[in-house]
Amino acid sequence: MTLSDILDHLDLSAAGDAPFGLRVGHVALSIHAPEPLRSRLIAYFGETVGAPEGGARVHLLEGQCLPGNLSWTDWQREGGKSGRKDAIVDLDTARLIRKVRSGVTFVQAPGVAIALGPLEANESTVINFINTQVLNACLRAGWQLAHAAAVTDGARTLAISGLSGGGKSTSILRMMELPGTRFLSNDRVLIKGDPARALGIPKHPRINPGTILGNPRLHGMLSETRKAELRALPPDELWALEDKHDLIIPEIYGPGRMRLDGPLTDFWVLNWSHDTKQATRVTPVTLADRPDLLSAIMKSPGPFYQHPSGAFEPNGNTPDPAPYRAALSDVTVCEVSGRIDFDAIAKAGAGLFHD
Repeated sequence: MTLSDILDHLDLSAAGDAPFGLRVGHVALSIHAPEPLRSRLIAYFGETVGAPEGGARVHLLEGQCLPGNLSWTDWQREGGKSGRKDAIVDLDTARLIRKVRSGVTFVQAPGVAIALGPLEANESTVINFINTQVLNACLRAGWQLAHAAAVTDGARTLAISGLSGGGKSTSILRMMELPGTRFLSNDRVLIKGDPARALGIPKHPRINPGTILGNPRLHGMLSETRKAELRALPPDELWALEDKHDLIIPEIYGPGRMRLDGPLTDFWVLNWSHDTKQATRVTPVTLADRPDLLSAIMKSPGPFYQHPSGAFEPNGNTPDPAPYRAALSDVTVCEVSGRIDFDAIAKAGAGLFHD
């Protein structure tokens, strides 16, 4: 099977003839999507939506499928994660990717970005695919992908990654309570040096009930009954509970509270724990001396990424630390250790942005 065979089989016109545009940094996309998915995506992307002025085209084909039977290979997941998530088939000039649980399938090649299958039932997967096209373009331009959340006030940008225990989303949302801060990213931050910059993607936070329960501003996202159920859980069980909710930034914080780029000045790595009584500390570190912290920052580009050479990201490949150290060479990197204390980290953030 070739890419031409697949394109001949698919009906790209089903994506509609009224694309909408997205622009993130230097990256422009033209999104072709049928209704009602088109309207839902426009509402989600909000302030980043504009006219489709050139850029790479993304086609979303509800209900369509690939031709023939394919032999899929499981994509190896990053350390600490289990279960089958993605599977791939490599063609001469393209890669096919399938989400194992949902059956949503993708065709990725130079100038080709197609999602097909049960898209309307998997809107978050479609949003991730669109944002992946932004990531791919930036990676090919020399940016590095960090597994981090971030806020900026236009002059300073704080990115936060997490080792065991996590809590980066909750921490960043506490920073959003500070006057002048704007949301940059919840889970993916692109970084580049000389001078250090941070670029986010238009992806709203997907947060767990523990984050919602711990922030009074977010309580309206849950019913009173559900909040009572959650408060009855042991703290460790509440912390580990996975039940994602979309937090749409303009709905909670108002318009103008997102900014997808900023000068990268500070990077914190959460290495704290519920199992200690030591006070929370934010301590400057040197990444050359702490490769364990760098491992929390680095993020594989995943199966969708095609390198400038034309080769796709190899299965099981791990990021090279050297470009990350270079990108962060002028950034103040700190380890957050001791007990998990969001009041303490919010106080440290207030000192950072208003010193």
